[in-house]
Order: sequence, then structure tokens, then C-alpha cells
Amino acid sequence: MAGKFEITKSKSGKFLFNLKAGNGQIILTSQMYETLASATQGIQSCKTNSALDDRFERNLSSAEQPYFTLKAGNGQVIGRSEMYSSVAARDNGIVSVKTNAPSADIKDLTGA
Repeated sequence: MAGKFEITKSKSGKFLFNLKAGNGQIILTSQMYETLASATQGIQSCKTNSALDDRFERNLSSAEQPYFTLKAGNGQVIGRSEMYSSVAARDNGIVSVKTNAPSADIKDLTGA
């Protein structure tokens, strides 16, 4: 089963997307967007930038939990991972984004 992007709408009326792996696990969550079109553009940026390893920023939270962000060429954060239990698990998450994002289908769940 291939990965997919799911676009949803928050209670505040903003849009966001999640990249899910083939097993349904969320591997990347976007920032909030004002419009559906902006969220769709964010997905295209995710597809493009996920192929470039230097666009992944590997971080540790204040609680020392590893996570990553994916950034566009201009440095803007496209999406962020969950908190992982280890650096190895975080690195596997990055591999999953690289594998799933480029060819993932887009599913609009907003009803817009």
C-alpha cells in the first residue's frame, strides 16, 4: 500500500495535511494554511523537497526526543514529524518520507 497525503480542515477553518505511510501511520504533519490551494501547494513542495536530504533538519526536543522538520528551499518549514523514541527511529521516519512523499496520492477530506 502506497503513502498518501490527506488534507483536512481545522476547527479554526485553516487547512493542513498529513503524509501517511502505506500502513496508515502519520509520518509528517504540515503547518496550517489559510486556503485549500495553499495546502495543495505545500504538498507539491513536500513532494519536491523530500528528495533532498539537506532539506531535513534533525532535531531534539527540550525533552531530548528526536524529531525532524522538512524545509523548503527558502528555509520555511513544510512539515514536522512526531516525537521519536530514538535517533534511529527518527532516521527511519525520514527514509519513510523520502520513500512515500514523491508518489503519494492526495486525498481531500475537507468537503470543500
